[in-house]
Amino acid sequence: MRPTDLFRHETRQQSERTKRIYAWFELAHTCVDFLAAMFFLVGSVLFFWTATETLAIWLFMVGSVLFGVKPTLKVIREVRMLRVGDMSDLADREDNEP
Repeated sequence: MRPTDLFRHETRQQSERTKRIYAWFELAHTCVDFLAAMFFLVGSVLFFWTATETLAIWLFMVGSVLFGVKPTLKVIREVRMLRVGDMSDLADREDNEP
């Protein structure tokens, strides 16, 4: 796997398996994005009252972690899709050897 192989559109369209992997990770990425935004929104509102500041801080921390999960999901997705491609390449080579 070369770094230039990551994030190529052709990789996600390579097979039904890579399409499924891409779809599941895209769904997970969208859910994490939505949750992070909600944690930040609710945390922001809770800062209006002194009694809920601690909860607001925790919500901001969780939202920050979720924002860090987003690029991690993308990298994991790309590596998994490349591995699927490598395995199909190996199978093709095996079939074509005399």
